[in-house]
Amino acid sequence: MKALYVHGAKDLRLDACASAEPGAGQLRIRMARGGICGSDLHYYAHGGFGTVRLREPMILGHEVSGHVIGVGAGVTGFSEGDLVAVSPSRPCGACQYCLRGLPNHCENMAFYGSAMPFPHIQGAFREELVAEASQCVKAGGLSAAEAAMAEPLSVALHAIQRAGPVLGRRVLVTGCGPIGVLAIMAARRAGAAEIVATDIADGVLAYARAAGADRVLNTAADPEALRPDCAGKGSFDLMIECSGAAPALVGGIAALRPRAIIVQLGLSGDMALPMMQITAKELDLRGSFRFHEEFPTAVAMMRAGLIDVRALVTHSFPLAEHETAFRTALDRSRAMKVQLDFAAG
Repeated sequence: MKALYVHGAKDLRLDACASAEPGAGQLRIRMARGGICGSDLHYYAHGGFGTVRLREPMILGHEVSGHVIGVGAGVTGFSEGDLVAVSPSRPCGACQYCLRGLPNHCENMAFYGSAMPFPHIQGAFREELVAEASQCVKAGGLSAAEAAMAEPLSVALHAIQRAGPVLGRRVLVTGCGPIGVLAIMAARRAGAAEIVATDIADGVLAYARAAGADRVLNTAADPEALRPDCAGKGSFDLMIECSGAAPALVGGIAALRPRAIIVQLGLSGDMALPMMQITAKELDLRGSFRFHEEFPTAVAMMRAGLIDVRALVTHSFPLAEHETAFRTALDRSRAMKVQLDFAAG
């Protein structure tokens, strides 16, 4: 079978990959859809991000769905033909962090398509995948494209969990790529009283407004757009920072009230922080990294119609057109979420 490997910056290759039969507790899945994530784009465009660099060819991809084509011994609740969303989160269950109830911080995490450890963890952009049944969530009633959005939605749901109570809060979301827009949807579902979204591109801000933002602000066109919200000591209760850009974080901090909460979700390397403002306002700065138990919740929310992700999937391409797919995904003026369609010829 074929899989999509990244060998370095701007070096994608569709090469052969060994197939396997499902063992005990496993499912064999014919892949249907795979979403191109920001980390996939960093590997493609730059060969890595921050201190994480490619050191060997790696199969990309971790936002995937597919249909069951084989059921291993001891597996119940799944049948051939079932559409499943596949979680890339595979904690060991035995390290100190797993035992403390923090599986997203597993010391032996095998997260699809990650160059953090070496050897790298191979990803899921392949024609077939053997996965643990425990990773898979039945997604009947959803399209394959929707099911593949369970992973990024889980990231947003984990950020809302890290934020604490959202009911009645004024929420600022900075950065309106797919994760930012999903964070808006999740915050609205969690009961936010008002959501303001900022970005530097009008195109993505239109998605933010459609997702439920009460106000959208282009901080490139108007660098003072948040000034009214900075009056006094600030007015927002919560900021979910999804861009990973220092100007967005710094600008948002000025608009936060004392003892507000910052959830840093965007990843793009280290940033300088205005520590005097953080200290003087007694702000809580909380990281949000990956997810685990939120994955079945994400699928359930989509199946129940509580969160509708369909409008975010703006493009799909056959696996053979991977180069075009990745170039499209890099163009924020055109694309929100780009997916690879493994079933397309």
